[in-house]
Amino acid sequence: MKIDVLTLFPEMFAGVLNHSILKKAADKNAVQYNIVNFRGYSDNKHQTVDDYPYGGGAGMVLKPQPIFDAVHDLQDKSKTSHPRIILLCPQGERFSQKKAEELSSNEHLIFVCGHYEGYDERIREHLITDEISIGDYVLTGGELGAMVIIDSVVRLLPEVLGNEESHKQDSFSTGLLEHPHYTRPADFRGMKVPDALLSGNHSVIEEWRKKESLKRTYHRRPDLLELYPLSDEQKRWLKEFENQRE
Repeated sequence: MKIDVLTLFPEMFAGVLNHSILKKAADKNAVQYNIVNFRGYSDNKHQTVDDYPYGGGAGMVLKPQPIFDAVHDLQDKSKTSHPRIILLCPQGERFSQKKAEELSSNEHLIFVCGHYEGYDERIREHLITDEISIGDYVLTGGELGAMVIIDSVVRLLPEVLGNEESHKQDSFSTGLLEHPHYTRPADFRGMKVPDALLSGNHSVIEEWRKKESLKRTYHRRPDLLELYPLSDEQKRWLKEFENQRE
């Protein structure tokens, strides 16, 4: 996968991309990062990338020319014909694990990180393929949002995680929250690991994990169950959880 990031603050990405899983992914050639300061594409001698909004108002607006030229240049250099061009914006689609999985199947992603009051609307209308928000709040720029999305997407690429099964049971990947995890010692200061996990019986362990996953979702994120296709067994478990609450 090729990931290009258009930003006015490229130095922000150095620490994130050069450590942990994101660095290992690049070392394995699973992904290639390219951080671009789009100020370099400005067509004026002062390299300005923003201007006052038509109609007045507070703040400055990013001009279309530098971003259009930067994206077109990256497209010309790309071996893929249709990269996903992602605008980080609080008005965009709320990011989810499903969206991360969708993006992970693409060969080329281009992230556009804005600052100031906003973007010239022509960037949204004629250049962008996806507008994404990482939550219902406003940040000073799109860089942190891009880092979050890149991290969640890259870890899904083949051979990036040590165990290919790791991400398949992640919270939200199955539609439910992930079950609890335990490690040694089996008894820590009187707090014990559940007997099912110590049984050595794989079917018992699997059932325990499925039930605990449903239980955690029921207590913490019941909204996820509204459209979840429950099996008969899961319906019985839910009834059990409900009775325990009464």
